[in-house]
Amino acid sequence: MVYVYNGKKVFYKFVNGQSQMPILLLHGWGCDSGVFDGIIKLFPNKSFLLVDFPPFGNSDKTIDDWNIFTYVGMLMSLCDYLCIDKCDVLGHSFGGRVAIILSAVKRSLVHSCILVDSAGMKPRRSLKLRYQILKYKIGKKLGKNVENMGSSDYLALPENMRKTFVSIINTYLEDYAKIMSVKTLIIWGEKDDDTPLYMAKRLNRLIKNSRLEIIQQAGHFSFIDRPLEFYKLVNVFWEG
Repeated sequence: MVYVYNGKKVFYKFVNGQSQMPILLLHGWGCDSGVFDGIIKLFPNKSFLLVDFPPFGNSDKTIDDWNIFTYVGMLMSLCDYLCIDKCDVLGHSFGGRVAIILSAVKRSLVHSCILVDSAGMKPRRSLKLRYQILKYKIGKKLGKNVENMGSSDYLALPENMRKTFVSIINTYLEDYAKIMSVKTLIIWGEKDDDTPLYMAKRLNRLIKNSRLEIIQQAGHFSFIDRPLEFYKLVNVFWEG
């Protein structure tokens, strides 16, 4: 099914039947809702609402001047359109960014929140990274070609999407995490190199009603690396 927001087509679908209190699954950057197929199979009795964030999956491939708040606004509008007054939210990586803001600004909508290897915390900058950033800024100031100096995610995007990507990764969400009050489970892969474990611990400190669970020998996609351990944690949380 397709919902049109700001003139852009957003693909969504219900799995295991439509519910007025579904579990909203929010995928990471560069993925689509199909990344959650394994989770869905583990919970055949749960109703899930899946959304493909533009420009991924079956949603529109081109968006202009979107930022993290546009994605949050799109979800609030979609839930209103579907007459959903309450939902449980699970967000992975970029989807965790969206889940944090949604839980903070639309408290009446979010019943509970699971953050899986979530992005959104300001990173500690290593000496190497600081040098790369400085090199980029100097090169840009001198008029040099800096197009190939970005991250792999940045370089994979078309030109019109790079502004959106930069805006998203430079929006830090500590202040939003502080005002979250919904019951929150934070699940993290011990060996996550994309969003390191210190970010999980910071989220746990900031979110009042939260619990942190670390999955050993798992990386950034902890729910794929260790599905049974992930299932046990989530099942207890949702049934609790």
